[in-house]
Formats: sequence, structure tokens, C-alpha cells
Amino acid sequence: MSNRSGQFVKRGLASLGPLLLASCSRAPSIEILGSYFPAWLICLTLAILLTFLARWLLLRLQIPVVPPILVYPCMTAMFTFALWLVFYD
Repeated sequence: MSNRSGQFVKRGLASLGPLLLASCSRAPSIEILGSYFPAWLICLTLAILLTFLARWLLLRLQIPVVPPILVYPCMTAMFTFALWLVFYD
């Protein structure tokens, strides 16, 4: 019985390997003027610009932001993830 259970474990581990490696691929990169930049860096740069635009809009509409040290980094992260999903997913 130990021989069968050993074979079962070996087969289970052998079939688990391809599942763990299925999503491995090259990181997306964008060529800008002959140099390759990671796509997340482009998304982060655009997100920072969008956060500045949102801050300007909030100030213009006189909407108070209570803890700005938390709101603006979270807003930048939200814009980064949204841009990544829109362009690269």
C-alpha cells in the first residue's frame, strides 16, 4: 500500500509543476526612442499625472480631502491598476 501512495504523490507533484509554470512569460515592455521601458512604469507615470489632475479638480470644486497622505497614494495606486487592466490585460 505504501508503494501505491508513493506513486500517487509522485504523479500529483508531477502534474502540479506545469500548473505553477503556466503563467510565466516575459514582462511587457514598451519601446520608446530605442529604449525599452517596463509597462508598469508607463502606467505609474500616467497615474501620477491623473492624480495631479484629480487633485486640481478636487481643489477647484472645493471638496475637502480629509487624510491627504492616505488618499493621494491610494488614488495613484487605483489609477495605476486601472490603466494596467485597460491596456495590458
